[in-house]
Amino acid sequence: MSVAKITEIQASSSKSFEDAIKSGIARADKTLKNVSGAWIKSQKVTIEKGKVVQYRVLMKVTFVLND
Repeated sequence: MSVAKITEIQASSSKSFEDAIKSGIARADKTLKNVSGAWIKSQKVTIEKGKVVQYRVLMKVTFVLND
């Protein structure tokens, strides 16, 4: 039997939502052990002068706790 914990993180990118997700997961994996999945809770863009300048994702990251 395993027990998992879920934490919420926000990540951003100037390129795309996919890049923001990848960056957020990579960063979470540096701090959290046994990252096993993620759920994208929301997506948001920042707009300046009519153009998208930043993509943001809010995600819930699941990691398995050690015994």
